[in-house]
Amino acid sequence: MHALVYTGTQELIFREENNPKVVNGETIVKVSASGICGSDMHAYHGKDNRRIPPLILGHEISGTVDKGKFAGKKVILNPLITCGECDHCSNSREHLCGKRIILGMNKPIERQGGFAEYVSIPNKNIYELPKTLDIKEAPIAEPTAVALHAVELGEKALSKSLKKTKALVIGGGAIGLLCGLILSKIKKCEEIVIVDPNKSRLGQCSKYLNANAVDPSSEKIIENYFDIVFDTVGLEVTRQQAIKTIKPGGIIIHIGLTQPGGNFDFRKATLQEITFIGTYCYTNKDFEKTLNILSKKEIGSLNWIEFRKLKDGSIAFKDIHDGKCISPKIILLV
Repeated sequence: MHALVYTGTQELIFREENNPKVVNGETIVKVSASGICGSDMHAYHGKDNRRIPPLILGHEISGTVDKGKFAGKKVILNPLITCGECDHCSNSREHLCGKRIILGMNKPIERQGGFAEYVSIPNKNIYELPKTLDIKEAPIAEPTAVALHAVELGEKALSKSLKKTKALVIGGGAIGLLCGLILSKIKKCEEIVIVDPNKSRLGQCSKYLNANAVDPSSEKIIENYFDIVFDTVGLEVTRQQAIKTIKPGGIIIHIGLTQPGGNFDFRKATLQEITFIGTYCYTNKDFEKTLNILSKKEIGSLNWIEFRKLKDGSIAFKDIHDGKCISPKIILLV
């Protein structure tokens, strides 16, 4: 099969690879589309010790079952593979499973990803494609589930409804835009500000999101003002912006992990009782709920997605790296 292989820092090669082998309890899927995630970019930059080259990246995947139990069906894959037996799995918190692995990782166990013509995945991780969802757009389900999980974690922690909440979303990439869309279109939040230094990307966000789309220097970024802040970037500077703008008693939802270390104002966090919530992936229920949301078009048009061919994937990665990509999400078509 053809695959886009991560071979070293900022190096991807489109080449022939061995087809995945048929394994008991798993299904071979012929990939139709696979999205580029921020975590794929971390690997591309050589900053992810869970993704060591050579490796086929990609975990936001849709396709058609080639062999196995669901042969011929169009499907979406939940790339988060868990044991199904531990305390977390037994209590519908599968994403915290100590044995969890994701497609497109090789630490602690190798699982080749979806930037290829074929991928193998456990049967339990396969979901039939809703009839109203285009198979090309379907990989957006995975990041949408990430955003939904984050928004609903914040919603549970708030002392008032999201509708009456002042929300700041830091980052205009796919997760940031999806958080904004869920806040606006599903949770009916009335005051949303989304911030990003890339003016072209902000322009894209403003086309689809009912929010104030601003750069980091904007006067709308008010100190001690927001009830909830979503940091979808995870840099030291964005965490500092989050703690600066959150009001006393507010909630910071930390999704991005671009820069895991750095300074943080723990004095304010302590004296003003700021709740800091880290969020990772999603539960199986979140993923199922996401498919329902997408099938009903509840977050509106997905025309903000850009499509490119898998064989040109190395150019797409470089364009994202160079800041040339306006779209919040690129999906590679096989």
